[in-house]
Amino acid sequence: MTTPSDNLTRRRLLMALPLAGAGVAGVAFWKMLDGMEHGSFNPHDINAPVLDRPVPDFTLAPLPPAEGFTTQDLQQVSKPVLVNFFASWCIPCLAEMPTLMTLKDKLTMWGIAYKDKPDNAASFLRHSGNPFSRLGSDHDGRAGIEWGISGVPETFLVGAGGVIRWHTAAPLTEETIGKVLLPLVHRLQTP
Repeated sequence: MTTPSDNLTRRRLLMALPLAGAGVAGVAFWKMLDGMEHGSFNPHDINAPVLDRPVPDFTLAPLPPAEGFTTQDLQQVSKPVLVNFFASWCIPCLAEMPTLMTLKDKLTMWGIAYKDKPDNAASFLRHSGNPFSRLGSDHDGRAGIEWGISGVPETFLVGAGGVIRWHTAAPLTEETIGKVLLPLVHRLQTP
């Protein structure tokens, strides 16, 4: 038989559980912010299980004026190709376009319009510039699922034979291009 003091103890325990959970979440959030302040936590540095693996199986319809592409097209490349997922409705994609335009003459880039209407994607590229030599439409998002993207913009560097050598889930910046991307491209092109 339970006594009134047993019921009171259970109530206190049940009331303390949410407070303890909030305390644990608060400590975890504080550790994450502290890591960001000291440079040991980068929210864009995602676990990329796709690195050093072949590109997934996909086929993309063309997005005029360029031709679409497939897994086989990327498997046949001999020089690195930058594959960029973008969308006309994506504000960071718009901000990234001038940076991509600076790479146009330094690196082959293929674009994938992710979950976008072809007319909207074409208008977006006419307005902001088109750095891509090939363009595919991933209207239903299936290629994005196969590649494992978490949103747009997302960029992959594909090396010879169609192997993914680098990946970022953040808009490209001049610093990332100069310190990470172009040195990696150089290493991949050097026999």
